[in-house]
Amino acid sequence: MKLKTFIQQNRQDWQELEQMITTFNKSRSKPSNQKIEKFDRLYQKTAQNLSYSQTFFPDSEVTIHLNQLVSHAHNIIYQTENSSWKQLKDFLLEKFIGLFLEQWRAVLVATLLFVAGGLVGFIIVSQNPLHLDVLLPGTLANILSPDDLASNVQADVVDGATMSVMIMTNNIQVAILAFAGGITFGILTVYVMIYNGLLVGALAGLFWHSGSSYVFWAYIVPHGVIELLAIFIAGGAGLLMGYKLLVPGELKRSVQLKYYAMRSVQLLLGTIPLFIIAGVIEGFITPADLSLETKYIVAFITLIGFIGYLLYGRIRQLKRATV
Repeated sequence: MKLKTFIQQNRQDWQELEQMITTFNKSRSKPSNQKIEKFDRLYQKTAQNLSYSQTFFPDSEVTIHLNQLVSHAHNIIYQTENSSWKQLKDFLLEKFIGLFLEQWRAVLVATLLFVAGGLVGFIIVSQNPLHLDVLLPGTLANILSPDDLASNVQADVVDGATMSVMIMTNNIQVAILAFAGGITFGILTVYVMIYNGLLVGALAGLFWHSGSSYVFWAYIVPHGVIELLAIFIAGGAGLLMGYKLLVPGELKRSVQLKYYAMRSVQLLLGTIPLFIIAGVIEGFITPADLSLETKYIVAFITLIGFIGYLLYGRIRQLKRATV
């Protein structure tokens, strides 16, 4: 079905739903059962139209309009029965996952930028550890002295707690900057992702040069998997906002900014639980007297857990769409 035909066949239902949303928002009295049933029918049909549009016309302005329409209708249907906890649950288990899956391309681009920076940092420092002083902030470079590593003072006993706290603090700052960078048409976001990938790559190169890579990653990946995922999502949110400002399409930049800024904020808010989980792991697992293998297993579990979380949320969405 062509986009024009799709719009013509369903436009009247969308307009009726939009009118009812406006009426319900203005009216303080309880609507009749007949109106509620009609509203629910239009909502379900529009939700199905949205699913179809996301599949066949993902970059169309119609998809954006239907997403807003379904979102507003959903809020009206459930506003009287949703407690704050239920709203939080719905956001974390459906809304956030839906946004993540819709914007996975932007998240992937942010990931690739980070990886590219990491590879450059790794190559530079692994070939000459003295380059570390140029790439890393002074405080971190002093703690991780190449001379100490070369003499094996820190090769087997890494100050995991200090290093992890510093990296986690840096990563939270990175996530916020990566998101906020979207307002600069994504330029700052690109810089933040590449530069911080460069820092992680430089650290990896330093420990690789000293023969301590296995130890280094054992103190990073248990909480790092979740932290980096959160950073990539925040970076994707910033890139998405920047792209829509740079290429607004048929809509005005102000309209695109308002719409995608809201979506990006929701993506950023969804990363908060990820940072909390990472912080718990960092506080109890990273400094614990556990074997390095155990710490790698924890990292693997966090990755599988995140994938399972996405799958569960997607299944919930599909079930709700078919109701």
